[in-house]
Parts: sequence; structure tokens; C-alpha cells
Amino acid sequence: MILQGKAWKFGDDINTDLIIPARYLNTSDPSELAGHCMEDADPEFPRKVQPGDIIVAGKNFGSGSSREHAPLAIKAAGVSCVIAGSYARIFYRNAFNIGLPIFEAPEAAERIQSGDLLRVDVDKGIITNLSRREEYRATPIPPFMQEIISAGGLIDYVKKQKKQYQRTVP
Repeated sequence: MILQGKAWKFGDDINTDLIIPARYLNTSDPSELAGHCMEDADPEFPRKVQPGDIIVAGKNFGSGSSREHAPLAIKAAGVSCVIAGSYARIFYRNAFNIGLPIFEAPEAAERIQSGDLLRVDVDKGIITNLSRREEYRATPIPPFMQEIISAGGLIDYVKKQKKQYQRTVP
């Protein structure tokens, strides 16, 4: 799978309150969450992000509370993936659980600037900065986690597996 979009650059320690402020946690409606995604880090983001765009950040992205609202808001805003130097572990797991591809790539996180056009080869973990003509390596997403992403998240993946299993049982 190939993803392509414009980079939105953020710094280190972007916590879940910056991704989706706590004042909006009274809903789990993805479209409502999308309208407030990253607004405390960049008030223009919810209005200007385009489908396929890519969030790029420094170290410790997604730290703070373990709410699933954070990766859900990012995905619902149309962001195709997140590239960061490192992730808080609970955010890492929550992102895959809801089907949001994320890549750990410290060099890419450092070199990419806002507005750069990026292409990400999900299967190989290769990030190409088309604006700067640079290529970076990310830890590739293991095949079974790629299946979870392709299914749309862990719940849809389990439903798909259950259907396949039921077809094979007499």
C-alpha cells in the first residue's frame, strides 16, 4: 500500500490532550472529533488538513492518557498515517487497534518539514520526501498488523477472521 500526502509537522511530546482536547471527550463520534483534531497544537489544522495528509512529529507522540479518541480523531480527520521519532506505547497500540498506520522513523521526523510532499510505502517502511528528494527508513509494519490496518482496525479484523472461520467449519 502506498500513501501520499502533505506533511504537518509537530514537535516532541505531543500528548493526547493536544491531539484531541479533553473538553471534546463527551463524544466518540469520529466526525465531531475530527473537527477538533490537533486544534490546541495548531488551530488551523482541523480546517486545513486534507484527506491523505500526514502528521509528522518528534519524540513521544501520543503520551498522556490512554484514550482511543486520539488516534480516532486523527484517522477521522483524513490523516493517512503518522510518522514520529517515537510513540507512547499505549498510543502505538491504540492506533493499530483503530486501523491508523504509524511509523517510527527518527531521521524522517527530524528532516521532514511542514508542507513537504511525502510518499509512504507501508509494506516496505520506506518514506520518500518528494519535496526534498530524500528517502528514509521506518520500522516496517509486520504483515499481521498490516492486515489489521487493511481491515479498518482490530474489531473489523476479528469480524473478518470469524466469518472466514465460520465458512470452514461444517
